[in-house]
Amino acid sequence: MSMEEGIKHDRLARRYRWLATALAVLVYAYLVMPSLIVIPISFSASGDMSFPPKAFSLALYREFFTTSTWMSPVLQSLKIASITCVVVVVAAVPAAYALVRFEFPGKRLVIMLMMSPVLVPVIVLALGMYLYFSRLSATGTTLGLVLGHSVYVIPFVVVTIAAGIRQIDPAIEFAATMMGASRTTLFFRVVLPQIVPSIVAGALFAFLISFDEVVISWFLSSAQTTTLPVRMYSSIQWGVSPVIAAVSTLLTALSFIVCLVSVALQPNARQGSATEASPSTHLQTVPA
Repeated sequence: MSMEEGIKHDRLARRYRWLATALAVLVYAYLVMPSLIVIPISFSASGDMSFPPKAFSLALYREFFTTSTWMSPVLQSLKIASITCVVVVVAAVPAAYALVRFEFPGKRLVIMLMMSPVLVPVIVLALGMYLYFSRLSATGTTLGLVLGHSVYVIPFVVVTIAAGIRQIDPAIEFAATMMGASRTTLFFRVVLPQIVPSIVAGALFAFLISFDEVVISWFLSSAQTTTLPVRMYSSIQWGVSPVIAAVSTLLTALSFIVCLVSVALQPNARQGSATEASPSTHLQTVPA
């Protein structure tokens, strides 16, 4: 390729790069713009959903935090999301390790069944849960909501943790086994410290999905166990309340904060894993 052809090729590549960047900016703006529009609406003093607001006030936030019809669903959502996060992480960590490290009959079937909540439409999954939990008298209870959310969330968490387990060098586990470590010691002292970033990411992911879930909650909740997304959906269905703008802004801020916390914790977890889970450390601390 001559120098002139090389210059033309670089110019063409530069143009395509600028075009791709502009297209990405347009797509991101299209995705983010609805959330950005809601933020100024939430500070409107007129009590309607107009944009741009004519005057600014904190009245919608004051109404949200001082009204039991909104705060009760918030507390219920926090409780369900927290319990679901713990239950799913406790179940997903050993499940992900077994699926990544072991071969057993029916493994593909187990993976397919575990991923089925993602493959099946959520409305079908919610209807099935409603019919099944109705026979167990679990609809309208916190237990039913936790179980329903756990079934829906666990595939995402297993995939996240499994990705972290695949990054662990199997030679480290083999060396620990050769030094006499039991399977329990191997898991808790060799594997677990190295997948802390994946566990943190999966836990935050589980919390956000459970907190924002509306379809399953709509089928399984009752007047006493109404979650925040169900309350928002009901408010839209029976008359749009401007408080929804404030709630949407707070949910956006919550998601943003959780993402920042996840990013902030992962480097520390990686540093801790490098210190605590290095091959030399494990070979020295694992009892022979």
